[in-house]
Amino acid sequence: MDLFFDTLFNGMAIGSVLVLAALGLAVVFGLMGVINMAHGELMMIGAYTTFVVQNLVKNGPLEFLFPIYILVAIPIAFLVSGLVGLLLEKTVIRRLYGRPLETLLATWGVSLILQQFVRSVSTAFALGLVLAVAVGLLVPRLLPARWGRQRWAPLLDLGRWLLAALLGIGLASLLGGVRVLDQPWFSARNIDVTAPRWLRGSIDLGALNMPVARLFILALTALALLAVVWFLQKSVWGMRIRAVTQNRAMSDCLGIPTERVDALTFLVGSGLAGVAGVAVTLLGSVGPNLGGNYIVDCFMVVVLGGVGKLLGTVVAALGIGILSYVIGSGSLLLVWPAMPSALNALVSFFATTSMAKVLVFALIVLFLQFRPAGLFPQKGRMVEA
Repeated sequence: MDLFFDTLFNGMAIGSVLVLAALGLAVVFGLMGVINMAHGELMMIGAYTTFVVQNLVKNGPLEFLFPIYILVAIPIAFLVSGLVGLLLEKTVIRRLYGRPLETLLATWGVSLILQQFVRSVSTAFALGLVLAVAVGLLVPRLLPARWGRQRWAPLLDLGRWLLAALLGIGLASLLGGVRVLDQPWFSARNIDVTAPRWLRGSIDLGALNMPVARLFILALTALALLAVVWFLQKSVWGMRIRAVTQNRAMSDCLGIPTERVDALTFLVGSGLAGVAGVAVTLLGSVGPNLGGNYIVDCFMVVVLGGVGKLLGTVVAALGIGILSYVIGSGSLLLVWPAMPSALNALVSFFATTSMAKVLVFALIVLFLQFRPAGLFPQKGRMVEA
């Protein structure tokens, strides 16, 4: 029985990370119907933000914050990932609403760009990027408003971004001649985040051993879930998001700023991905390919739970996390040693992390044949193109 509870706890800890990872995707994909393949890379940005915060407070005048740096990193990771998501929405997604295939391909390309950005970013590269983004976003404010309503406005947009890119590349090339500014911040290798002392060790409850870091992830997941529920149900902007989700045209007629709602939705969803990245750093090393390990699982959670349903996201994530751990770690063979030989051979065949994902994916596909809308079907109308 102790082995059963230990397996259940570890499965819930992994499932809680999946809840955090899928929560942001549920907000973006579930409420707006946008397929964001770069969601996993937003998690990666949150993880690398945690690494940077750790290094900043490890030595120097902010060293007194090191024992609680993980708590400092959570809001910073939310803000950094949220701003990256906001930039993605304003530059790419906004022009592709109602075109799911183009959105999927565009965000997949963005995910590859973000992976390479982490591998090769330097101070010169970062300053050039900041200049390019600033020019691209500020130029329209300096031009007459009537130009944006002309027939040739799309060409003007293309021209300003080309100009911004050229200026950014020029600055990066100029600063790249300075060796100090041309050194990469990270590399293709994985990085490790050292947990604060109070997150190390474990708590023993009888024969059950509960690592403190995983208990912290469970608590962080619960707080994030409560915050999202309060935001969507009680806040003014949360009600506006739900209104736009159900009827965009009517919301626009009633004076709700739908473009701001779209931007805010992406900011919140992307910020939650950053918080998930903070949690992932407590489980092991992270690298540029972190997002690819979670994006498929996140979409499985959202689809299985029911598009737009937070309760379904939680139930599906915990179920997938527990099932994947129980099968992939081989714990089921230890918990139930007397299982029939045929079932034992089947479980042994899938008793690896990769094969367990295959089995879980097959079970989800089979389940969706009988309940195509997931565990908790969406009621009402989804966001309109």
